[in-house]
Amino acid sequence: MLLPALIFAATYIVVAIGRVPFFRLDRSGAALLGAAAMVASGTLTLEDAYRAIDLATITLLLGMMLIVAHLRLSGFFALVTDFAARHTRAPLTLLASVIAIAGVLSAFLVNDAVCLMLTPLVIETAKRLDRRPLPYLLALVMASNIGSVATITGNPQNMIIGNLSQLSYGSFAAALTPVALAGLVLVFGFVVAICPGDFLRPQLARTIALKPRVNRPLLATSLAATALAIAGFFFGIAPPEVAIVLGALLLLHPIKPQRVYREIDWSLLVLFVGLFIVLAGAEKALLTPALRSAVADAGLARVPVLTAIAAALSNLVSNVPAVLALAPFVGGIADPQRAWLVLAMASTFAGNFTILGSVANLIVVEQARRHRVTIGFWAYFRIGAPLCLATLALGAWWLGS
Repeated sequence: MLLPALIFAATYIVVAIGRVPFFRLDRSGAALLGAAAMVASGTLTLEDAYRAIDLATITLLLGMMLIVAHLRLSGFFALVTDFAARHTRAPLTLLASVIAIAGVLSAFLVNDAVCLMLTPLVIETAKRLDRRPLPYLLALVMASNIGSVATITGNPQNMIIGNLSQLSYGSFAAALTPVALAGLVLVFGFVVAICPGDFLRPQLARTIALKPRVNRPLLATSLAATALAIAGFFFGIAPPEVAIVLGALLLLHPIKPQRVYREIDWSLLVLFVGLFIVLAGAEKALLTPALRSAVADAGLARVPVLTAIAAALSNLVSNVPAVLALAPFVGGIADPQRAWLVLAMASTFAGNFTILGSVANLIVVEQARRHRVTIGFWAYFRIGAPLCLATLALGAWWLGS
């Protein structure tokens, strides 16, 4: 039991801090190395490792990445941002537009990809309108995190929960969309309250047009695929099947496939594969009846307790590893459907607590840095921390009532 425990702990520590001193090993590499170590140590056979990989989650994530990649290459994200910029007359309207666009798109598309596509466009829009980009970027990432809680396809951890829980797309959305909408309102209120100076001037310097480059045939087919995917999700067709079929069909469009492949976050797929295997090894070696009993005695079935544990663990090791670590315990709770929804809510909202809380946060920070915009830890924390606590309390009340 000692060696699997060490492998599990070492993997999660590296995933939490993001790197290994004196090595160039990143989170995905650490997960892959941990998976290999579980096999090499004899904790899992190679066949066990293959079975541990949740191919439905990997398929769903890859399919959604393909759809989002085609939307980006068609100019869709630039077109949406341009429309908002041309119809904006006041700073508060611009803020509301950023929050609405980020929240709605992240509800159906992977929030990490939405942040990657929108961050440069938000910076360009703010600068052209003679506004400070920082509050709009904070609104973008926080709204993206919150909006993504609404559906199974909103973020990677929801995809895992959707496949493990067997909750339907419609029931998941019906339970968590109200919380997501209320959270978006809170984003607006917190940003305005904490950055009032950015919104005192009632009028923007001017309206602008970004003049995006649009591939109209690709835009039409990408939007059609997106609409069909969403319809298929709600009609009860398996989300992985819908996403991968439509994503693959888009490859028939006459653009170079290499351009699409460059948009895929392959490292995230590797991270998932590695973590599935590491968690399977840890579960086999460490998840004893005594440990299950101890967790049950800790009150994990109670909504506030599960919310607090999921949020804390998500901030320690990130939300995807946190969900995978808690999944074996959540599945055994008396009311598993509500527990899965609480886990989805808490692990997602926890991402807003600090600048390191989610991959989406790091994407926006890095993209902003490339455009010479700095997002500091305190600038993020003074909005993100109270917003996180408020939305967690709201979500726990909603799901616990």
